[in-house]
Amino acid sequence: MLEELIQWDQEMFLFLNGLGTQTWDAFWMFMTKTRNSAPLYALLLYLTYKNFGLKGTAIVLVSIALLITCTDQLSNFFKYGVGRLRPCHDPEVNGVMRLVKSYCGGKFGYFSAHAANSFGPATFFAILFHKKVKYIGLVLVIWACIVAYSRIYIGVHYPLDVLTGMLVGIFFGWVFARLAIFAFQKLGT
Repeated sequence: MLEELIQWDQEMFLFLNGLGTQTWDAFWMFMTKTRNSAPLYALLLYLTYKNFGLKGTAIVLVSIALLITCTDQLSNFFKYGVGRLRPCHDPEVNGVMRLVKSYCGGKFGYFSAHAANSFGPATFFAILFHKKVKYIGLVLVIWACIVAYSRIYIGVHYPLDVLTGMLVGIFFGWVFARLAIFAFQKLGT
C-alpha cells in the first residue's frame, strides 16, 4: 500500500512538474520566494491594525510568530524524522524532472514548510477577517495554493509533501486563530 502511494506520488509529481515551461518559470520562482509575499503581509498588518487596534495587532503578531514557529519546526522534525528525499535528490526521478531552481535545497522534503507556512497564515487571517473584510479568505487561499504548487513546479517537493504541509498549515492556522480570538475576548479588544 505504501509503495503504491509513493509510486502514485512520483507519477503525479512528474506529470505536474512536466507541465512547466520556460515561459512560466520566472513567475513560479517569484511566487516560491517568501520575501515576495511582503506586500501581502504588509496589507494584512494594516487590516489588522485597522480592525483590531494596537492591542489586537500585538496579539496577532505574537500568534503569527508562534504559528510559523510551530509549522516550521514541525516540518523540520518530519523532514529529518521521515527522511524522504526531495524529488531533485531522488535518483528515481531526478533524471527526468525539471529543476527550475539553480540548487535543490535540503536533502529531505516531507513535508513542505512553504505550504504549511502559507496555509497557516491564510487560514488564520481568513478566520480573523471573515466578517470584516470581503473576499479576504478567497484571496488568501488562492495565494496559498499558488505558493504551495510552486514547490512542485520548481522541482523541490512531491505532491504529498505539499498536501501534508497544507493540512498542517490549515490545522495550526485554525488553532492560533481560535487562540487569538480568545485573547481578544479576554483583553477586550
